[in-house]
Amino acid sequence: MTDEEKEEIRRRLELMKSEHRDLDDVIARISDAAPYDQLQMKRLKKRKLVLKDTIEHLQSKLVPDIIA
Repeated sequence: MTDEEKEEIRRRLELMKSEHRDLDDVIARISDAAPYDQLQMKRLKKRKLVLKDTIEHLQSKLVPDIIA
């Protein structure tokens, strides 16, 4: 993997981490305001999980493989 590819992955990671934090804030605000749209909450939480999985996948790409 080239340095440019690694840098692009790092940029994507930062954007995704930022969106993940933003979703935390939105979910907290929505859950404080009762009643709230449960479908919207479910979609937000699903998006957050997808982001988390993608973040973990990209981070694993940046860590070199260790041969045991």
